[in-house]
Amino acid sequence: MRLKLDENLGERGYSILQGEGHDVSTVALQHAEGATDADLIEKCRAEDRVLVSLDLDFANPLRFQPSRYPGIAVLRLPSKPSGADLARVVHVLGAALRRDSIAGKLWIVEPDRVRVYQESES
Repeated sequence: MRLKLDENLGERGYSILQGEGHDVSTVALQHAEGATDADLIEKCRAEDRVLVSLDLDFANPLRFQPSRYPGIAVLRLPSKPSGADLARVVHVLGAALRRDSIAGKLWIVEPDRVRVYQESES
């Protein structure tokens, strides 16, 4: 899977996902820190990469319509997260990517589950 990690995710998430065989790029590697949310998600679309972020703004399907993008994964951590909390959520994401397609969907990834938002076809 082709993924882009938002600037709010560090080396640990990158290492875990790359170690699981994903093609991982990051905002930091592309020197795109400070990009607006709209610019970042459009860059993901242009590069055909799933956005992985801690930014809850991306969890708003009215602002970022999931079907327009390769996928959006928003990671939810406890209020005072540890490195182990981040690693657990990233592993949950990795396992979900092996099982299911995120294309055109919004995933809210929590330590013990993935909630999927998919627009209804009407």
